[in-house]
Amino acid sequence: MEAWYHYALLVVVGFVVGFINTVAGGASLISLPVLIFLGLPPAVANGTNRVAIVLQTATAVAGFRSKGVSTFPFNVYLGISALLGSLIGASIAVDIKGETFNRILAIIMVAVVVLIVFKPRINVAELQERITGKYLWIGCVAFFFVGIYGGFINAGIGFVIILFLHYVNRMNLVRVNATKVAVVFIYTLAALAVFIWNDKVIWQVGLVLAVGNMLGAWFSSRISVKKGDGFIKIFLVVMVLAMAVRLWFFT
Repeated sequence: MEAWYHYALLVVVGFVVGFINTVAGGASLISLPVLIFLGLPPAVANGTNRVAIVLQTATAVAGFRSKGVSTFPFNVYLGISALLGSLIGASIAVDIKGETFNRILAIIMVAVVVLIVFKPRINVAELQERITGKYLWIGCVAFFFVGIYGGFINAGIGFVIILFLHYVNRMNLVRVNATKVAVVFIYTLAALAVFIWNDKVIWQVGLVLAVGNMLGAWFSSRISVKKGDGFIKIFLVVMVLAMAVRLWFFT
């Protein structure tokens, strides 16, 4: 990466990725191919992308907090559990980018859309959050496995987190996203450490990408609070369908 426009491209891509990841998820399916296209080996692209994700999610957490949205300490409990899983996933670091995997993931994403569209409606005004007792323990166990995949490659995990927190813990989508970015921040710190230890991070590239990610995350975290659940639901469905089409037809 020597041309100046490569870095300009990274900032633009980073903004789009930061916006999408904060409101929905799956945007690493954009940033990873771009990094590989720019000449980074897949494992290095995976590690370098974590720099941007850490700074993006930290910015998103600050954005939600600036609007008075925080789920502490619930997000920390889930984050620590996911962190333990992410150490395993990042250590494995196996290349899973094959046509078969991508098509399976595309099917999963379509299933996510079906769940979002046809699941019985939850009256947001009457939501009773379930974030203590057995639901906290269920969440910690589930997020350990979320962390394994997140440490492994991370792409698409945001959709799973959103569904789990919304339908199991009964959180509205704004608080779901506030929880999601905090959890991803925590477990990605551990995954990044593993990639750094194995010399799989190019800091210059990761930090430039992070500039765009942070701008997109700050903007989307604040606008999602303003627009509410309806905006997030529509955006989520559109992004899931777009990612599914990309995986199925453009692998």
